[in-house]
Amino acid sequence: MCYNNGMSFTSSEPLAARMRPRTLEEVAGQAHILGPGKLLRRVIEADRLTNIILFGPPGCGKTTLAEVIARTTQRKFVRCSGVVSNVAEIRQVCDRARNELGGMGTILFIDEIHRFNKAQQDVLLPYVEDGTVVLIGATTHNPSMFVNTPLTSRSLVFQLKPLAPADVAALLDRALADPERGYGKVPTALDPDARQFLSEICDGDGRHALTALEVAVRSTPASADGVIHLTLDVIQECVQRRQVQYDKKEDGHYDTISAFIKSVRGSDPDAAIYWLAKMLVAGEDPRFIARRLVILASEDIGNADPRGLTIAVAALQTVEFIGMPEARITLAQATTYLATAPKSNRSYEAIGKAIHDVETGAVQPVPEHLKNVHVKAVGAEEHDGYKYPHSYAGAWVEQSYLRIPETYYIPSDQGYEATIAKRMERR
Repeated sequence: MCYNNGMSFTSSEPLAARMRPRTLEEVAGQAHILGPGKLLRRVIEADRLTNIILFGPPGCGKTTLAEVIARTTQRKFVRCSGVVSNVAEIRQVCDRARNELGGMGTILFIDEIHRFNKAQQDVLLPYVEDGTVVLIGATTHNPSMFVNTPLTSRSLVFQLKPLAPADVAALLDRALADPERGYGKVPTALDPDARQFLSEICDGDGRHALTALEVAVRSTPASADGVIHLTLDVIQECVQRRQVQYDKKEDGHYDTISAFIKSVRGSDPDAAIYWLAKMLVAGEDPRFIARRLVILASEDIGNADPRGLTIAVAALQTVEFIGMPEARITLAQATTYLATAPKSNRSYEAIGKAIHDVETGAVQPVPEHLKNVHVKAVGAEEHDGYKYPHSYAGAWVEQSYLRIPETYYIPSDQGYEATIAKRMERR
């Protein structure tokens, strides 16, 4: 923990730490919550803070925004970490704040609040509820899944977005021009193509961009004119590779698989292959991807192309059998096949409607002629017997299979299902 009403920087601090904004005007991006007239800006400027949960990807400015809030409101700022802090420390901070009620007020900032378990989060509730502290929690996880409902219900939840390339470029320019915290006193030239590359390659992570810039400046000798020239080759060498924002326990995992499935469903093989590549590069379990394709083959393709399910199941078996990296080829084959196959969700809709009827309506008894065993009881009503379809032309005979007929499956006009529709129409 550290107690401060601001942040003092030293030359030993990383560039990303030194360049953290000190005012709302310096905050990059997030215009959807910090623009003129927006709720969070109005709350901060009026010093009418309530409890706040900030969530978004790494490097988008959650911690920075919390510190700017502390500076703007002039309240006491106490910082804890969900990684290292414990219940005793939380109680100590909150009890001290309670003893100081009536003073300037205390903001309790908890970084990575999702790392607190339920019991630790519950400790905060009485202090948050009675206004002893104003809680600002920061998390890369979806609060609705990883933060207790009693806390989120007492807080304003704001989602921060990855920085746009233009916002990242502005951060780089500011770092190069600032003589106090950045490299304003160091003759440095960042080539336009290198600037653009670094602005786009960091995936909206401002901290990642500034770290790469710092590595480039410190590792590149000045030329004969005394200027450090940062070319595209230099920046690419410092970055090494694109940073994929993807964590199996975070939203990136769910968002990417969602984009993948929706691209296949939408019959866009190029987008589907891209999202597949992102998952594989990020280290996603290929069996998870294959299982999702099996589900999709029935849910979104169904009888429009019955081979889709065969290919998806074969892909799952192949992935299990050969593993990575070769399994990427099989996944690509299955992905492109399913993405370009005709689509139908009529089977999916049929079972959904039938289950709804079973769960909400009167459950139909099995008709006597369909039962497995027929016992003739004294006085029992006589029923027509079961008609064996194979004994009739075309292996079909008209008879009732439900006491109260219902239509659940309505074939589409897509692919093979159009043939099914014609066959059913003839009958």
